[in-house]
Amino acid sequence: MAGPVYGGGQADDGGRRPRRTPFQRLLYWGTVLAVWGLIFLVVFFAVFARGLPDTSSLYEVDRQPSITYLDRNGALIATRGTQQAPPADLDALPDYVPAAFIAIEDRRFYHHPGFDPVGMARAIVTNMRAGRVVQGGSTLTQQLAKNLFLTPDQNMRRKVQELMLAVWLELKFTKKEILALYLNRVYFGAGAYGIEAASQRYFDKSARQLTVGEAALLAGLLKAPSRYSPVSESERAATRATVVLNEMEEAGVITPAQREQAVTQPVIVSRTLATQHAQYFIDWLDKSIRGLVGEPTEDMVVETTLDLTLQTAAERSVRRILDRDKGKGVEQAALVALDGDGRVRAMIGGASYADSQFNRAVDARRQAGSAFKPFVYLAALEAGYTPSTQVVDQPVTIGNWSPRNYSGGYVGQMTLAQAVAQSTNTVAASVADQIGRDSVARVARRLGIQSRIGLEPAMALGAVEVSPIDMAAAYDAFANGGRRVEPYGVSRIRTPQGRVIYQRSEAGGGQSINNPPLTYLNQMLKGVVTGGTGRSAAIGGRDIAGKTGTTSDYKDAWFVGYTGGFVAAVWTGKDDNTAMRGVTGGAAPAAIWRGFMEAALPRLAVQPIPGGPPMPDGWQAPDPVGDLLSGLGGGMGDEVGGQPSEPVDPNEGDLYGDPAEPAPQPQPGYGPPVVRPTSPQPGPSRGGVEIPPPSRPEPERRPGTMFF
Repeated sequence: MAGPVYGGGQADDGGRRPRRTPFQRLLYWGTVLAVWGLIFLVVFFAVFARGLPDTSSLYEVDRQPSITYLDRNGALIATRGTQQAPPADLDALPDYVPAAFIAIEDRRFYHHPGFDPVGMARAIVTNMRAGRVVQGGSTLTQQLAKNLFLTPDQNMRRKVQELMLAVWLELKFTKKEILALYLNRVYFGAGAYGIEAASQRYFDKSARQLTVGEAALLAGLLKAPSRYSPVSESERAATRATVVLNEMEEAGVITPAQREQAVTQPVIVSRTLATQHAQYFIDWLDKSIRGLVGEPTEDMVVETTLDLTLQTAAERSVRRILDRDKGKGVEQAALVALDGDGRVRAMIGGASYADSQFNRAVDARRQAGSAFKPFVYLAALEAGYTPSTQVVDQPVTIGNWSPRNYSGGYVGQMTLAQAVAQSTNTVAASVADQIGRDSVARVARRLGIQSRIGLEPAMALGAVEVSPIDMAAAYDAFANGGRRVEPYGVSRIRTPQGRVIYQRSEAGGGQSINNPPLTYLNQMLKGVVTGGTGRSAAIGGRDIAGKTGTTSDYKDAWFVGYTGGFVAAVWTGKDDNTAMRGVTGGAAPAAIWRGFMEAALPRLAVQPIPGGPPMPDGWQAPDPVGDLLSGLGGGMGDEVGGQPSEPVDPNEGDLYGDPAEPAPQPQPGYGPPVVRPTSPQPGPSRGGVEIPPPSRPEPERRPGTMFF
């Protein structure tokens, strides 16, 4: 008798279950995989959904208080913090504006559910071929999700959450609404959030008035706002904007004729962004704002001491000489200009703010070379020396150290004024040794040198690391009648409604140099410019004084010069502290200084260098400096030969002195750089920066390339 059959099927003659058909097997295993896949997805999304942000905050803007910086005439320098304008109406924008962003960021925007498998696969293949990440697969919706809800962290959890939020956005909003949210919330650099704020910041116009070229520029910015800034990186921005135009043409957004017009029409960038080097100055102030008023809780307006016209002149002069002398290894420069009360009128912290935000004008410490010698000679004058005091240029040994002059020779007897003008090393070392190097250090500290000052013998020749702003402050006492100053850049802080939060006190630093030492020193430093190592900095008809500085192996070169109530310190060198090729303080630094001052002095209407406090009773004026400087023939400081044959310690400051350099002649092509600010006038202006097409033939990337 046959037993029962289990499983609901007919048993075969042997009592075994019948085999499933292929269709049954497919259905069975498909069901199993679907169940386990569903379980996996539920667990997967449960894990990654934990910690997702509250999407109810979609329309809430986490806005940090903005800080607006104005120059001394009320012109806008920069805005830090969040700057937002009213949302732009997508229907009011020209069609090519949103289309530019879709063309370059997400060509399949209207055809995917929030993520693009095709784009992701293409990016993976491209990155694998390149061996690095060169292309992203994020859609515009994913970028919006990241900007609205997530941190910029790069990890698997954030990427999955980004995908989940992108799908949620696509389910909740229409494509048009997503695009509007994106354009109104994305960051365009320069403190601007949203297309309307960016248009006003970069072009001084509403987004409704954007041209095809301007729309392409803004769309190109999103890849890296600092790297593709049309102000600091105009060529890179032009290339990127051309890529956007090419994509727009291929997508049929614009015609070939519209593209051709866009690449040949100059783009005008707002003059409020024309002085991008002023960002070094703003960074310097940014650190001190909280010390003055605490953590900002409301929008603030900071009225600064900077003069945008002088800042532009400084930028042009620095850029021209860096371009001229790059073959000599001049890679970086810093400049600080102060008025007689310590107000910072111009500040350059490096060759390019976009490439490096390190502020060499404030934070760098470099050996001063012979630019430190005025502190030696001021200490000597206070000890009883005069410009006519006889000194001897001869071999000298202090301990186991023997300084030498740049020329390798010795002149013999000379006046102190001659020694200063020709930057004679042996005399400076001997004088410092006689009066006491501790006296020299006290003088430098009294005038504002903040860094460590060692008492080793080479200190007299500038083996002291200083910053350009400290040097400018110390020399300011020579320019203003002997008063110590503290450099500052903030005059007043107020709210946009006018309520004053902070007001700078005008209290001075007190008298630091008395007479006759002040008068004597100014006479001698004038001689540096009229007949010494700083002759290339002379400006006809102006009362100018200053000092050059060149360190061993040409690693650092300085010129610090001044006139009545105005001083500028200039440094050139390399960040890695390697040598330039024969660049002295009388070369690149003096050329930068002169180019800047020639533009600045007519605006400043400065007076002659003041005499300072009253002279003591019975004081007799010394011989004119011109007489004191006579008798040296061609000048010991002239570059007449090679280096001394004997090796020297590169850590011992300026061991060779400073050769005098002839005044530079105008070079072919002299003029402003490619990004050209219009001549700013005092007060707010709506002028601009024209970045014109080049006069040279267009490169052969494609027929026509966008230029700025």
